[in-house]
Amino acid sequence: MAKYFDVHPDNPQPRSIAQVADSVRSGALIAYPTDSCYALGCRLGSRDGIDRIRSIRHLDNRHHFTLVCQDFAQLGQFVQIDNDVFRAIKASTPGSYTFILPATREVPRMLQHPKKKTVGVRIPDHVVAQALLAELGEPLLSSTLLLPDEEEPMTQGWEIKDRLDHVVDAVVDSGDCGTEPTTVVDFSDGGAEIVRRGAGDTSRFE
Repeated sequence: MAKYFDVHPDNPQPRSIAQVADSVRSGALIAYPTDSCYALGCRLGSRDGIDRIRSIRHLDNRHHFTLVCQDFAQLGQFVQIDNDVFRAIKASTPGSYTFILPATREVPRMLQHPKKKTVGVRIPDHVVAQALLAELGEPLLSSTLLLPDEEEPMTQGWEIKDRLDHVVDAVVDSGDCGTEPTTVVDFSDGGAEIVRRGAGDTSRFE
């Protein structure tokens, strides 16, 4: 059974956040809120977590996982960014964007796109997600909590707990955080290619 954490959306309880972070460090797969719907998350190097996310979402090895980072400094450890791209991403974070960029050596090979050697990164504009990232001190390996054959992600923590009780280890509930996933922008070839239009404004990349 998954542990259930009812966390205040504006003033997350430090004790609950610490417990969730400890569970992630111990290898847990969690469902947690972001500024663009709920996500599945685990520790960066957790092969078990990756396998479980792929199983839950029916993903193949071409799927881009996302490293959800606390801030720009942390993000810069995991992707290669030139000056033009730096300015574009810096102006858009934190926010509801995922950026696909060439991965650095800090990113385990199993997380990189098998051909492009790229990875997705983002910095969420969400109090609870930020509190968890600050406590954890490292990115969360994440993927949108969108189940196979469903058009929209689940938005209620209790529903996630009910549906995924046997396949995740913890659910962090801080209320409805919407159903629109991030806007995905691919910078891996230098220019900006909008791969998915979502919650983030795309005008600055067009």
